[in-house]
Amino acid sequence: MIEYAESPPFCHDGKAHRSVKPMRICSPREIAGEITAPPSKAMTCRALAAALLADGQSELRNCSMSDDGLAAIRVVRGLGATVRPVKGALIVRGGDIPRARVLDCGESGLCMRMFACIASISGRAMTLTARGSLRSRPVRMVEALRKFGVSCRTRAGCPPVRVKGPLLGDEAKIDGAVTSQFLSGLLMALPLCENDSLVVVENLQSRPYVQMTIDTLRRHGIAVEHEGFRRFTIPGRQRYAPRAYDVEGDWSGAAFMLVAGAVGGRIKVNGLDPSSAQSDRVILDVLKAVGAKVSVRARSVEVESAGLRPFHCDVTDCPDLVPPLAALASACDGSSVITGCGRLVYKESDRLSALVLEFGKLGIKARRSKDQLEIRGGTVAGESVDSHSDHRIAMACATAGLRSAKGVKIRDWQCVSKSYPGFFSDLASVCV
Repeated sequence: MIEYAESPPFCHDGKAHRSVKPMRICSPREIAGEITAPPSKAMTCRALAAALLADGQSELRNCSMSDDGLAAIRVVRGLGATVRPVKGALIVRGGDIPRARVLDCGESGLCMRMFACIASISGRAMTLTARGSLRSRPVRMVEALRKFGVSCRTRAGCPPVRVKGPLLGDEAKIDGAVTSQFLSGLLMALPLCENDSLVVVENLQSRPYVQMTIDTLRRHGIAVEHEGFRRFTIPGRQRYAPRAYDVEGDWSGAAFMLVAGAVGGRIKVNGLDPSSAQSDRVILDVLKAVGAKVSVRARSVEVESAGLRPFHCDVTDCPDLVPPLAALASACDGSSVITGCGRLVYKESDRLSALVLEFGKLGIKARRSKDQLEIRGGTVAGESVDSHSDHRIAMACATAGLRSAKGVKIRDWQCVSKSYPGFFSDLASVCV
């Protein structure tokens, strides 16, 4: 694994062009070793939101310091919380008076949708801003917030989002077809309203992420009931209790490392909970199905390569698995089919198109339809690819590059900081 930055062309004043993006080479290497899974950014954001709403001091250990995790820290501080780092933990004291009128959500769609609901609890006018591709991604929550008494405006359906509460307990029907993140925000905020609430959800996707939110609420003493993830009953006038909490390892990021072991040698990933509510732990089932040797223990997973068979996987509840599954499919002997992919057009990039384009550059035949991706395994050529400023595309190309003929050059690889800042150093540590 070799890192280098391209020598940038210079202007007449001697300054480098900022448009040049650094590249990283992922050489063909064998994998052998062990790492610790990165902390879950999804769980970190939920834990910070709950600590913000709690009356007292919470201690959050093993938080994700990814770009999305840092965005959540900025937002909860803006909403009145005090956040202090102490010996590998964050000490968070809940706040009830927002300090800022503008909340910078970075590129975190979860922060945008979840904290829009939480910011609506107060009667203050607040604006949630975005960076990068999130500025052009639909937020899809304006009408639903209005049903709860909130004034809400966007820029043609995209960020920035301007809200002014107070949020009122009520009954409303929402559509969960594109994202479950807005529902998570409502479940976080509505327990603090004076009135009880009923939320009816149609076409809900990514149910495990909603379960993660419910688990977080229960940990802080908040009661939410649901009937088959369709009707959510939320009593009002509840209070969040402060808690000490260890954020669990991230199955989404660890999936790339587990696939690396399956296609290139062997690896042990520590810090993973096999009973986690995270939907991406289904990667274990896929790895077993393709023929990799998988050993699961209480807090670790070991994977060793073997002859890999093609697979079929429905990712309706785990869309973030598509990039590591694409890397796995590139090493399987035959055509693999991944279904339930329709929502990937709303991610940091149009992930289906990006995977077809970049894996095509690597000599891997990939074909997409509206809701499906088909990939035929084969020899990975050495080529330059672009991450599309999407952390999961960069990690997928790097993982596929382990079995490339001459190495894969990845442009704009630093985007992995969005979810897994240590990805390339972890990968390098297990290359032999």
